[in-house]
Amino acid sequence: MHMLKIVVCVSGGGTNLQAILDAIDSGRITNTEIAAVISNNAGAKALERARGRGIPGILMSPKAYEDRSAFNRAFTEEMRRLAPDLIVLAGFLVRIPAEMVTEFSNRIINIHPSLIPSFCGVGYYGLKVHEKVLERGVKITGATVHFVNDGMDEGPIIAQRAVAVEEDDTPESLQRRVMEQAEWILLPAAVDDIANGRLRVSDGRVLRTPGQG
Repeated sequence: MHMLKIVVCVSGGGTNLQAILDAIDSGRITNTEIAAVISNNAGAKALERARGRGIPGILMSPKAYEDRSAFNRAFTEEMRRLAPDLIVLAGFLVRIPAEMVTEFSNRIINIHPSLIPSFCGVGYYGLKVHEKVLERGVKITGATVHFVNDGMDEGPIIAQRAVAVEEDDTPESLQRRVMEQAEWILLPAAVDDIANGRLRVSDGRVLRTPGQG
């Protein structure tokens, strides 16, 4: 079987990247290799994690370009050069250029720390999502893995996992539990399903084929 070549894009600590690395090590993800890790943040721990594993860590920051369109062109060109089978957005806070979404159609997935369509879209990222969940007083939150289209958090949903909100939660404690109970389970499972031909997109819907791989 063809080895799935992935590029992981991360802005911060890279805990979801670590979950993927751990799942590859333990065999929960098979037929997959990480070709590179890209971050927009020079200080991102994710770049250290990658380089520590001998995986190229690439800095691509919009701040290094005269404007966003120049960055978008360079970012898309770099992705073409890497030629991944799948792009994994694992806490990546940069909007993916429209041309990249088109070129890598149905080959970009994202993890979002809520049950889409709740608490998603423009302005909902990182700790802000969990702050809004607690402000609103909802009892159940969770995480969603979805394909990326040209909308914000709007692509076809691959999987969701619910997490209970506790009475004494802070945004930080809730963020941690959503990671542990949902994100770190969902994202590796989605990568493994794609690597082993168990899911694909057709007409904007995710179709599952059980039993392969």
